[in-house]
Amino acid sequence: MSSSPAIRIHAADNVVIARRQLLGGTAIPEEGIAVVGLVPPGHKVATRAIALGEAVRRYDQIIGTATQPIAPGQHVHTHNLAFSSFERAHEPGAGATPTAYVPEPATFMGIRRPDGRVATRNYIGVLTSVNCSATAARAIADHFRRDINPAALADFPNVDGVVALTHGMGCATAADGEELRVLRRTLGGYARHANFAAVLVVGLGCETNQIQGLVAQESLQEGAWMVTFNIQDTGGTAKTVARGIDEIKRLLPHANRVHREPVPASHLVVGLQCGGSDGYSGISANPALGAAVDRLVRHGGTAILSETPEIYGGEHLLTRRAVSTAVADKLRARIAWWEAYTARNGMQMDNNPSAGNKAGGLTTILEKSLGAIAKSGTTNLVDVVEFAEKVSAPGFVYMDTPGYDPVSATGQVAGGANLICFTTGRGSAYGCAPSPSLKLSTNTALWRKQEDDIDIDCGGIVEGLDTVDAVGERIFQLILATASGRQTKSETHGYGQNEFVPWQLGAVM
Repeated sequence: MSSSPAIRIHAADNVVIARRQLLGGTAIPEEGIAVVGLVPPGHKVATRAIALGEAVRRYDQIIGTATQPIAPGQHVHTHNLAFSSFERAHEPGAGATPTAYVPEPATFMGIRRPDGRVATRNYIGVLTSVNCSATAARAIADHFRRDINPAALADFPNVDGVVALTHGMGCATAADGEELRVLRRTLGGYARHANFAAVLVVGLGCETNQIQGLVAQESLQEGAWMVTFNIQDTGGTAKTVARGIDEIKRLLPHANRVHREPVPASHLVVGLQCGGSDGYSGISANPALGAAVDRLVRHGGTAILSETPEIYGGEHLLTRRAVSTAVADKLRARIAWWEAYTARNGMQMDNNPSAGNKAGGLTTILEKSLGAIAKSGTTNLVDVVEFAEKVSAPGFVYMDTPGYDPVSATGQVAGGANLICFTTGRGSAYGCAPSPSLKLSTNTALWRKQEDDIDIDCGGIVEGLDTVDAVGERIFQLILATASGRQTKSETHGYGQNEFVPWQLGAVM
């Protein structure tokens, strides 16, 4: 364990990070300073005098400017540091390097679908076209809940469950607008997802999001493994629920006829999330996940970074890794879209971080973004896609999504993510279906407090007991084990159905 009370991230930084709560007078010998006042764990301490208006640096990047003079040893936070705009040097591709692929890729025990897709889980899904059919869809899925009706799936041990993914949209929107197109793209991605052996799509009948419109836009194939119907044509709620139950009973023997077999790690598509971030996120869990991502990419797999409002101010670090100017320009275009989107809604891009983020030591969106980007590792940025768009390029990909975790992960799964890795410093409660979600804690105190929610503790990095690379290897091995069927903590709690949240882009009419 390190004896130093603070962590220096980069030699050029003018702040260090408190390893634990620091009392006034605590010496930080390697910095030649003593703490002034009380500094909470994960928060910043000035290592030298910082003048009014001077840039504060962390990760050797600007995270804001001082709003008052700051003395050496003082706490640096919202009371004396604020967001500031400045030009960033975009050098598309300047940091791109050839990927060193491993000669013998790792494998996991996956489920091969007849069309060649590979699944990490084996569910039957009940999707809805509109909020009006949500109750019927839930009733259908609830009939097969193992905790309510254990006999329903007793003869089908290879089926992970029946899940209803409902939402609050599907009507009161333009029939030819962007919001409906994005909703249909999201539902289409789930309908095609490899982790579903079969799906039902249940509608009301008179909604704007007509099922046939969904089928046409997404080129879905109705038939034995994708069944669609609506409440009005079926004859009401009770008949709709009964029909749904009967259809799933018909589908279960087919869904159960699967087995796991060794498949290359190139079939893994991992969505990267962080929520409830703290001052340690960019030091421990995020860079450790980045080390796991580098391994995944070298083994031929794919990782998806998202949450555009939470990379804001650090996008120049990603465009440097772009494989082409065209890819870099796609990311910059999405940033510009967000600046316009927030402006017309009376918001600003620096409205982030949240109250919990600030309590954990993060002060500005610039600081939060730099830590969030660490989840992506160091490999090349090969593509930029829009929300819920299918991810087809192997390697590190960026998907444009909001920063709200359930919406962001919904887009990633719609794009093909068959596993999610979610870092947290404050203790976010999250899981999703049909893709398992691993939770990584940034600090050991959180792990000890919420061990039944967290799959792996990265806090040893903060305490000097572990390295980023060693924890990255453990995360990579846990990804392989989870993809092979090992249950996550969120799965044991039953998370997943309520966390399906499509992005509501426009006005509700």
